[in-house]
Amino acid sequence: MTEEKNGLVLRGHVGIGPGVRGVALSAADDFSARYDLDRDRGVVSRPQHKLYGENYIGKILVLNAAKGGVASAWMLRDMVLAGKAPLALLLNNANPVMAQGAAFADLPFIDRFETDITQAIRTGDVVYVDPTNGCVRIEQKV
Repeated sequence: MTEEKNGLVLRGHVGIGPGVRGVALSAADDFSARYDLDRDRGVVSRPQHKLYGENYIGKILVLNAAKGGVASAWMLRDMVLAGKAPLALLLNNANPVMAQGAAFADLPFIDRFETDITQAIRTGDVVYVDPTNGCVRIEQKV
């Protein structure tokens, strides 16, 4: 983490997709597009998930680690095409399938941060996601 003129910057691995700005939805839980989301209603649907019932559409989803298999790739793309996707996905740890899915969906995505992203970014923070440079700038803390 580095403090810059326009906010705190968190560095990760070079990511995928275009830069975006939005409001974070954050939890230390793991993430599965298949088992954690109601992709029709746009809410986190697994009752055991800390974000249960929260609407993720148009939010920057900040979670711990990817879980799940190949279905995640086409599910992310379907969510983007239906207009029912997060604005971006930030993970501490991702698997190749999740990275492939983000690329396939053209969904902004960064992982492998220098710090625990779920502790640094809280729900409601306004962040700028810059996949090209592998960094996230927290512009406004809640």
